[in-house]
Amino acid sequence: MKSNTHPQYKTIKVTCACGETFLTGTTKNIESLRVDVCNKCHPYFTGKQKLVETGGRIDKFNKRYNRG
Repeated sequence: MKSNTHPQYKTIKVTCACGETFLTGTTKNIESLRVDVCNKCHPYFTGKQKLVETGGRIDKFNKRYNRG
């Protein structure tokens, strides 16, 4: 493999807004990274996700076009 063709891969520290920190790899020339959400505070992973109720779409359609 040719030398000096690939970027240098290094480990950096990622800090979330909730205070959680973890290590990850990157090719960017940075020392640390700040993110807004992580798997500790994201609603999908914590189980606090709100489901949008989409029921009643057929009833709404039927009511609009005077069916049934």
